[in-house]
Amino acid sequence: MSNVNVCLLLGATGVGKTLLIKLYVVGWGFNSVLNYFECLQVGTNLTDLTLKKKKVTVRELGGCMSPIWPSYFKDCSSVIFVVDSANIAQISSSCIQLLSVLSAKPLCNASVLILFNKRDVPCVMTPTEMKSLFRMDDIIASATQPITVLELSARSGQGLQEVLRWLESIAVK
Repeated sequence: MSNVNVCLLLGATGVGKTLLIKLYVVGWGFNSVLNYFECLQVGTNLTDLTLKKKKVTVRELGGCMSPIWPSYFKDCSSVIFVVDSANIAQISSSCIQLLSVLSAKPLCNASVLILFNKRDVPCVMTPTEMKSLFRMDDIIASATQPITVLELSARSGQGLQEVLRWLESIAVK
């Protein structure tokens, strides 16, 4: 078994993928992160994390790259799929993207983390609304992959420890 796990970080444009991964690289301080990088990322970004003495390579793929995401599925052992829970106009396309990812043969055994991000935004949908719109119970029941669903605010840090624990759990597999 390889000492490196590849985790894809996917989601539509503007959901907070880049901010999420940079918080781990730079630290938990949001203001220092904003000074460190541009929040808008187009393309792919690789970040190596060492968790439980195992290396996890997080490959962030920009939302605009979704038509070619499948070309990155082959060597992937896990997926983090980020959803903007404050952008109701984007929910249906995010759901379609998620179903496409879950139905991809190369990912049939990958561990999957679905993150409902932007919990700090005033107009955010409730977790119950999000799960209902995604029909999350049906998705989990019919998926071949183990799926975990968490709430997150990459901006405030709420939920980031749970994401780290999930990453650590997949690193030891």
